[in-house]
Amino acid sequence: MLRFQSCRYFIKLCFACELDISKKDFEGFKNLFHRFLQVKGPSVKWDKIHKPPEDLIHPYDKIKAQVLPDSVAASLNKLVVVKLNGGLGTSMGCKGPKSVISVRNENTFLDLTVHQIEHLNKTFNVDVPLVLMNSFNTDEDTKKILQKYTHHRVHIHTFNQSRYPRINKESLLPVAKDLGVHGDHGDAWYPPGHGDIYASFYNSGLLDQLIAAGKEYIFVSNIDNLGATVDLFILNHLMTQPKDKRCEFIMEVTDKTRADVKGGTLIQYDDKLRLLEIAQVPKAHVDEFKSVTKFKIFNTNNLWISLAAIKRLHEQNAMDMEIIVNPKTLDGGLNVIQLETAVGAAIKAFDNALGVNVPRSRFLPVKTSSDLLLVMSNLYSLDAGSLTMSKKREFPSTPHVKLGSSFTKVHDFLMRFESIPDMLELDHLTVSGDVTFGKNVSLKGTVIIIANHGDRIDIPAGAVLENKIVSGNLRILDH
Repeated sequence: MLRFQSCRYFIKLCFACELDISKKDFEGFKNLFHRFLQVKGPSVKWDKIHKPPEDLIHPYDKIKAQVLPDSVAASLNKLVVVKLNGGLGTSMGCKGPKSVISVRNENTFLDLTVHQIEHLNKTFNVDVPLVLMNSFNTDEDTKKILQKYTHHRVHIHTFNQSRYPRINKESLLPVAKDLGVHGDHGDAWYPPGHGDIYASFYNSGLLDQLIAAGKEYIFVSNIDNLGATVDLFILNHLMTQPKDKRCEFIMEVTDKTRADVKGGTLIQYDDKLRLLEIAQVPKAHVDEFKSVTKFKIFNTNNLWISLAAIKRLHEQNAMDMEIIVNPKTLDGGLNVIQLETAVGAAIKAFDNALGVNVPRSRFLPVKTSSDLLLVMSNLYSLDAGSLTMSKKREFPSTPHVKLGSSFTKVHDFLMRFESIPDMLELDHLTVSGDVTFGKNVSLKGTVIIIANHGDRIDIPAGAVLENKIVSGNLRILDH
């Protein structure tokens, strides 16, 4: 009984408050919450899971071997780039949207995205628009920043994710007392995951606007994935499928490594491609799910999706995405849950869906300062907003980098490097404790630097560390 009071409480909250809340947001929350109450047991039966057939996972090498037709410009004119821009930079010690963190040559994630699309539009004389899916956390700041791109050759649109109330884990009642999202009220609300893109995109009116303008597909990716650029070969592959098997959804997957064991994977389930996330896996099979030998690929969250299909499936209420129950503890110690969905989980609803097994270079997320060090280094070259592995690097794989807690915040990270080290010949780097790097340091092979508690290590300017372990206390003092 208490569970069903949650929705009644939320209805009263909406009507009692003078602040406006989207009726469609409320409907979305109500439907998601009702589904949550009805879920019993795991969402998949393990014995029904099969590896996807080879003809449904297309190797990128074969796609790239096809010669691009002269009509590639016409295909680009049917494309829209959508970036998921709802996240804050708090995990990296930054305020505001994560997309405004500088990642390379003073360029932010958003700068690089705009440069990439502008380069496409100029090179092929086309109009590929950029759409940002913001959240209530990022919308205001993002719109202010977008003014700087007014004279760039790219049309930029925005729409907002829904805003749902967090739920008290014990009572299953919304923790919100009113509809405010600032100050003490901010913790009461959340954006419900990137699976909300379908409903929010439709409700914004932008979906219909783009279809009316002749657009057919969106390329969706996380804005912090610097490898997620428009790939002309995948676009051509998408556009040239047989008319009777017109593909409505492509998910880019890549080979799993031990660092990716928790990533979602594509499976065959009830004769459909389906995304399997670790949260759906019964506890008895978690180790099997993490196996690199059984589940060899994982979802990069680079997705190519038909606009007409999104419209059809939303209007038919046919996107049955699995609910992700995300537990959180608020600053005051209150345990809450937030109900979310993942954009890739809708793949099972689309006709003739495919996976494309892409190179690892198309998955270059910047989630931590360790990732930031990689993309700021000479391992990568920057051209028209796109990062590519330097030709001077002898190995195609990126080094494994693990920086300690002293480097977590971007400000602290930058203060510890007088310049970013030469990492062209690096295989592995671990840094722990109070460590700083002088100018023109070169790191090669495996390098481990550990400053114990109370100690400090200053790597001197011009130092070359190759297959070295540095520990203890090493200070370089000005005199």
